[in-house]
Amino acid sequence: MLETDRLLLRPWRVDEAVVQRELWTERDPRVPAHRRIDADGHPTVAELEEAIRAGAPAPTTGSPRTTGLLAVERRSAGDVIGYCGLVDSGRGADDEPELAFELLRRTWGQGYATEASLAVLDWARSSGHARLWATVWDWNTASRRVLAKLGFTETGRTEVDPERGTTLFTMRRL
Repeated sequence: MLETDRLLLRPWRVDEAVVQRELWTERDPRVPAHRRIDADGHPTVAELEEAIRAGAPAPTTGSPRTTGLLAVERRSAGDVIGYCGLVDSGRGADDEPELAFELLRRTWGQGYATEASLAVLDWARSSGHARLWATVWDWNTASRRVLAKLGFTETGRTEVDPERGTTLFTMRRL
């Protein structure tokens, strides 16, 4: 568990699958289909509950292996508002995980993503990581601002998807 002034970052509880499902429903339509609710309504809350029980990432095609995605809980309200942590996306070197965060829209603009990410950066540094990656869509200005506040810089590496936009690769030395 990681703690900040306003947040606890901890493992997911099964009854919080509804929060994961809400995150899935809020995703921008430009996000790849395997990370959005499909036409048959998958993943369901039950599927997300099972993934939490198994300690696995949410069921998706091509989902990165989780190094540690933690539920972000507001200490004052006791509610879970998203996740933050590290994933092994396969995009960086073996020992260089990728920072990932996603919060419910109703909590955007309050500094929670930055605060949670700073706790994860401190944890990564104390765990011996020298550098972290983060990828972000070029159109995702809010996440780009968070990464800039955290000290991530664009590497010049991109992946262009004509339907979804350009993925920007950023990195930060710890």
